[in-house]
Amino acid sequence: MSSAEHVADSHDLIRVTGARVNNLKDVSVEIPKRRLTAFTGVSGSGKSSLVFGTIASESQRLINETYSAFVQGFMPNLARPEVDVLDGLTTAIIVDQERMGANPRSTVGTATDANAMLRILFSRIATPHAGPPTAYSFNVPKRTATGSMTADKGAGEKKVVREQVYAGGMCPRCEGMGSVTDFDLTALYDENKSLNEGALTIPGYSMDGWYGRIFRGSGFFNPDKPIKKYTKKELHDLLHREATKIKVEGINLTYNGLIPAIQRSFLSKDVDAMQPHIRAFVERAVTFTTCPDCGGTRLSQEALGSKIKGKNIADLCAMQITDLAAWIRGLKEPSVAPLLKALGEALDSFVDIGLGYLSLERPAGTLSGGEAQRTKMIRHLGSSLTDVTYVFDEPTIGLHPHDIQRMNELLLQLRNKGNTVLVVEHKPETIAIADHVIDLGPGAGSGGGEVVFEGTVEKLRASGTLTGRHLDDRASLKESVRTGSGALEVRGASTNNLQNVDVDVPLGVLVVVTGVAGSGKSSLIHGSIAGRDGVVSIDQGAIRGSRRSNPATYTGLLEPIRKAFAKANGVKPALFSANSEGACPACKGAGVIYTELGVMATVEAPCEECEGKRFQAAVLEYTFGGKNIAEVLAMPVSEALEYFAEGEARTPAAEKILERLADVGLGYLSLGQPLTTLSGGERQRLKLATHMGEKGGILVLDEPTTGLHLADVEQLLGLLDRLVDAGKSVIVIEHHQAVMAHADWIIDLGPGAGHDGGKVVFEGTPAALIKKPKTLTGKHLAEYVS
Repeated sequence: MSSAEHVADSHDLIRVTGARVNNLKDVSVEIPKRRLTAFTGVSGSGKSSLVFGTIASESQRLINETYSAFVQGFMPNLARPEVDVLDGLTTAIIVDQERMGANPRSTVGTATDANAMLRILFSRIATPHAGPPTAYSFNVPKRTATGSMTADKGAGEKKVVREQVYAGGMCPRCEGMGSVTDFDLTALYDENKSLNEGALTIPGYSMDGWYGRIFRGSGFFNPDKPIKKYTKKELHDLLHREATKIKVEGINLTYNGLIPAIQRSFLSKDVDAMQPHIRAFVERAVTFTTCPDCGGTRLSQEALGSKIKGKNIADLCAMQITDLAAWIRGLKEPSVAPLLKALGEALDSFVDIGLGYLSLERPAGTLSGGEAQRTKMIRHLGSSLTDVTYVFDEPTIGLHPHDIQRMNELLLQLRNKGNTVLVVEHKPETIAIADHVIDLGPGAGSGGGEVVFEGTVEKLRASGTLTGRHLDDRASLKESVRTGSGALEVRGASTNNLQNVDVDVPLGVLVVVTGVAGSGKSSLIHGSIAGRDGVVSIDQGAIRGSRRSNPATYTGLLEPIRKAFAKANGVKPALFSANSEGACPACKGAGVIYTELGVMATVEAPCEECEGKRFQAAVLEYTFGGKNIAEVLAMPVSEALEYFAEGEARTPAAEKILERLADVGLGYLSLGQPLTTLSGGERQRLKLATHMGEKGGILVLDEPTTGLHLADVEQLLGLLDRLVDAGKSVIVIEHHQAVMAHADWIIDLGPGAGHDGGKVVFEGTPAALIKKPKTLTGKHLAEYVS
C-alpha cells in the first residue's frame, strides 16, 4: 500500500445505522467528514433527532466517559442514543441557539476572550499601573490577607509577619454589578403587625418553617412586638445584620438580615430567570439605580484611573466593537504587538459575523438566540482545533439576507480548516453552499423520520421531495395591498441605538419591520409599541412552565378533554390529570423516575409501573371514543383534530383549539410533548395559537418564520392574512423576503447596524421599495421577487 493510500485515510465517513431516536424510523446514513452537510426537511421531520439527539449526543457521551468518576459526577448523565451502529465519530462541538446564561455578571466581553485580552493589555502598558490582569476585572474583589509564618533558622526560629494584597478590579459599592439596589420597605413587611402575626410579605418567608424558628430563636428582637415599635438596633438587626452564627434549640444555624438574604437568594439571578411570583416581588420591592461610585462601569477607582491613550478599560468596553477594532489597530506598541494582533483578529471576527454593532459591556443575557449563537461561533473561529464536528442549529436565524452571505463564508471557513460541519437549516441560501444534503421527511412527527434524499444540492432540486420542490420558491408581490384604518404614532423614539425616530405604524394591515441585524427593529417595536394597551407581543422566549407542562396544558386544551372523559365515564375530571388525582403513584405523574446518585449525576429512567404513560392503571381503563387519556395525549395535533371533530369523540371546544394549533403549523406536535423540548419558533407559534382566539387587538410577532420549512412559509402567510381579515393589526419583525413581499406596508430601518443604524430609511409598500432600491433590504427584495 503506497503512502498516498494510508489505511488511516479510509475513515472519512460518519456512519449511522438504525437510528430510532424520537420519530426516526431505523435511519441509516453516511456523512462525509471534512465537508459541509446540510440537514433539511419540514419542522418535526427528525433533523434534530438525527443530528443532536444521535450524532452529537453520542460523541459527547463518549468524551464524558474518558473523564474520572469524580469529574463525571459534575456532568449530566447521558444515556446511549437508540441506534445500532455509530462509527467514525469525532469530537462534536454544539453551537446552538440557547440564550447565553442568565448570570448578570456575564457580558459579551467575558463570554468571549476579548475581555481577557484587554485586561492583559492594560496590565502591561496602562498608566498608572493598577496591577495584574485581575486588577481590571469587575468580577474579582480586592483582597488583603495578613498572616505570620515561622521559619527554622539554625539554632533559633524567625517569625515573619506578612501582608499580602491580591488586586481585583471590582467596585466595592456595587460588587461589580454596575447598579445598586434600593428597597421599598413597605413591600417587605407590614409595620403594624408583629412577626408572629405574619408581618413579612416576602415570598417564601413564613413564620411556620425554618425562618420562624431562626427569627424567634435569634434573640435580636421580640417577635410579638409590632415592627413600627422596634428600636433602631432591632430594626437594623431585622433588616441589615450580616451572617451571624446562632444556636436554636441546640442546633447551629446562621441568621441573616432580610436585605442581605434577599440579595443572595433573589438578586444574584437574572430577572428573566426568576419564577413569576418572585419576579413580581422584585419588581415591586427593589429599584435598581446606577452605582454612584463607579458610574455603572462595575470597576474600582484604581482600575478606572489606569489608562492607555486617555481611555480606561470601561471606555473601551462601552465602544461599539467596529470602533474598538479601529482603535486597537491604531495602537503602535511593539512590546505587545502579538497581543494586539490577536485582539484585533478577535474583534474583526465579531464584525465579520455581523455583530460589530454590539459593545463588550453588553450583558450576555440580553442577546437574542441568533446573536448568542453567533457570539459562540466567535470562540470557535479562532480555535486551533481541527478535525472536529461542528453542529449548528439554524445559524441564519435573525440574519438579514445581507448578513447570510457572511455567515456562509464563516461556515465554509470552518470546513476549510479540516472540520466536519453539520447544519440544520431551512434557508435556501445556506443549503446552496452544502457539499452534501440529507433531506428528512416526508412529513412531520409520526409521518416523518425517514431519509427521503441524500446527495448534492443540484440533485436535491430535481429529486421531487418537498424540500427539492420548494428550494427555488420565490414569492411575488401582492396585486393589491390593504389600506390602513388609522395609525399608531411613535414620536422621538430613542431606545438603544434609535436616533429620535418618528414613525406612524398603520393599523388594520400587515406591517413588516425590516433592516439588518442591529439596525433597531426590536428597539422600535418592543421599546415603543409592545407595552401599549391592546398590544399583544408574542416572542420566542421560553414559556414559563415545568417539564410537566405540554401543549395541551398550556393552550387550555386539556380542560375540555378532561371534562369530556369525565362525563363519558361518570367520574371526576381530576382523574384525567397527571398532575392531580390520576397521577401514577410511583413517578407522581412525571412518566420518569429520577434517581439521585450522590456525587454522580442524577439518572432519569422511564417509570416501570406506568411505562412512561404518567397515569394510574385504573385511569387508563376509562375510554372516550375508543381511546384512553394517555393515547389521546400521545396523538399529534393533526390526528387529534380529526378525532375530536367527528364521531362519538366530537368535542367542539377541543376542536377549536386544535384548529388554531394546526393553523400555526404545529400539526406534528404531540399533545403531551414537554414544553421544555420545543424550539424558539415552535414556542412562538404555540403562543400565537393561544392568542388567536382573542377578539381585536394588535399582534406583534418576532420572526415567526424561525424554524419553518420553505413549504410552511406559505401556510404562515395565509394565517397572517386571516388574522388581518379578522380585524387584527399584525406587526411582524422579519428577515424572510417572502413575508416582506406579502406585506401591505414595510418600515425599513438602517442604513447599517449599531450607531450606523437607528433611522427609518424607508416606509411604504413593497412595490415602492423595489422600484428604485436604495436600501440593503430593497436590493435583496428586488433580487428575490424578480
